[in-house]
Amino acid sequence: MGKMVNQPVLAHAAVSRRPVLAADVGGTHARVALVLGRGDSRSPVQVLSHHRYVGAEWPSLAAILDHFLVAHASLAPSGIERCAIAIAGYVLGDHVANSNLPWRVSLPEIRSVPGIEALDVVNDFEAVAYASQFIDHADTTTILPGLADGAGGPVLVMGPGTGLGSAVLLPGVPCAQVLPTEAGQIALAPGNDREIEILRILSRTRPYVSYESILSGPGLLETYRAIAELSGRDATLTSPDAVSAAGIAHADPVAHAALDVFCGVLGGFVGDLVMLYGARGGAFLAGGFLPQMRDFLLASRFRERYFNKGVMRPFLEQVPVRLVEHGQLGVVGAATLHAAARVGSGH
Repeated sequence: MGKMVNQPVLAHAAVSRRPVLAADVGGTHARVALVLGRGDSRSPVQVLSHHRYVGAEWPSLAAILDHFLVAHASLAPSGIERCAIAIAGYVLGDHVANSNLPWRVSLPEIRSVPGIEALDVVNDFEAVAYASQFIDHADTTTILPGLADGAGGPVLVMGPGTGLGSAVLLPGVPCAQVLPTEAGQIALAPGNDREIEILRILSRTRPYVSYESILSGPGLLETYRAIAELSGRDATLTSPDAVSAAGIAHADPVAHAALDVFCGVLGGFVGDLVMLYGARGGAFLAGGFLPQMRDFLLASRFRERYFNKGVMRPFLEQVPVRLVEHGQLGVVGAATLHAAARVGSGH
């Protein structure tokens, strides 16, 4: 049996309606919760209980969901209304296509879990983008302030983790809409000589180099190895976490240089996406490990590269950029997207 980490029970309440089983599934963790709709436009769901599972410690997503339902049966005495899953990847027939997950995700297998009678599946960053409209800005870190009162308009949500996710929130009535994207698969555009050399090295092993090839955990490790080769040093670190930790602590000059490249490329790419989508409403950086490198990011070349867009700098100066913990955003987004879909369909 696998293990759970971070197991706070966030709220308990007697409920008169059945809760939704919501899950946010990434390459490393699966966050699972029971949530109950409460008809508040600013805070539309109440999280009854939330657990974070280490995906590789479990044989399947179905096994995780089954374990969670059994462990929390007392919070759903009449069963669940449905299961809403936000997952890295996209639905292809009866399974979810994504090479970064620790197991193959079978939709029929999930539907066979006792208690799951209806299933909704959305992209993970589609769910995070939808949940971004409920974020309290006091719970975020301001990277670039933009306009103090905000300018409204589309909101970009993106972030690196096992892969590079991105989506855009489009304000609307009665409900906001989300544009899911595969922006992380856009071809990498190097911004200086060092990045050109890194691109040459990455191109040896693949016919196509995307932004995800640098802006992800695996991409950070590959960037570290490429810089080690360029500088004639040994690449002794073997995991993204090790590179990040050594770079932040200034314990390894190659790791520090890799983080510097990472932050610069990230700044340039966020600026590109803000321009592409006209994201006047701001940009949220989420994802797995950015919060752990917050201080490094704030002092990095992110700002310089973000604004280095020629005549578009005045536009970019109006757009706030904030760092947000991924936390429960995925499960809240999955559950609220489900509720919005029911409203939109008239049910």
